[in-house]
Amino acid sequence: MTAQETKAYRYRPVLFFSLAYLFTWIFWIPAIFTPENLGAGLMMIGLIAPAVVSTVFILVSGSPALKRDLKNKLIGFYKVKWPNVLLGILVFAAVVAASILLSLLFGQSLEQFSFTEDFSFTGVGIGSALITVTLASIIEEVGWKGYCEDSIGNYMNWFWESMIFGALWSLWHLPLIFIQGTYQAGLMVNPLYVVNFFVSGIPLGFIITWVYLVSDRSILACMIFHLVVNFLQEKIAMTPETKCVETIVVTLAAAVIVLANREMFFSTDHVGRLLDTISGEEQKELEGA
Repeated sequence: MTAQETKAYRYRPVLFFSLAYLFTWIFWIPAIFTPENLGAGLMMIGLIAPAVVSTVFILVSGSPALKRDLKNKLIGFYKVKWPNVLLGILVFAAVVAASILLSLLFGQSLEQFSFTEDFSFTGVGIGSALITVTLASIIEEVGWKGYCEDSIGNYMNWFWESMIFGALWSLWHLPLIFIQGTYQAGLMVNPLYVVNFFVSGIPLGFIITWVYLVSDRSILACMIFHLVVNFLQEKIAMTPETKCVETIVVTLAAAVIVLANREMFFSTDHVGRLLDTISGEEQKELEGA
């Protein structure tokens, strides 16, 4: 990629999030007031909105560098650092196990080390629920990693990017707490559970950003990690109280990851020239081939 190709594009994170929220919520908000079957369709359409907005942003950008970067992130399987993906999965599995063990101090049961019979959301069978969880993991990451995270990271270090992304990603789910049959709606029995859900997205944002960066910015790596997180959150029989404990544990895990990767999270070498940095890395790979 030439310098002209990489410098021609300016990321637009505010516009991206405005449109991603708009085109998600205009389908999710009506789903609050519609029958469950129709609401499920509206929720699925809203779910794909960030991926559509991300793809459109890139296709109309006029930047060959940005388009090539998306292609590499989607199908550049050879670049994925699989040991790092596995490490990320093991870290989250350890978070779940530690949370259950700590919850014993608060009167919770060891029976949480088991699988639930059903998924937390209603209106679909087990097969459809599994498909929904899988599609959510895949579709969301096309939007969040296709354009979103880089659009923020281009203007600041990855620590603050993770903080902002985690908060915005959590808030994106807001209408779901009012849609009957969703996992989020089930939390409405206790305001603490609702607050915990939105807070937990922030430290989780740090962990998934770490998976993204150590996997050479691979969308596939994030899809796999996101799928495992969704599956564990849905199928491990943790109580809502334990998930509050889990937020504390995942925050500690995120802190350890940040401290162990200080250069990655606090470096500003890429700020204002993320595509230039990517171009330089690709050139080194070509020269080494």
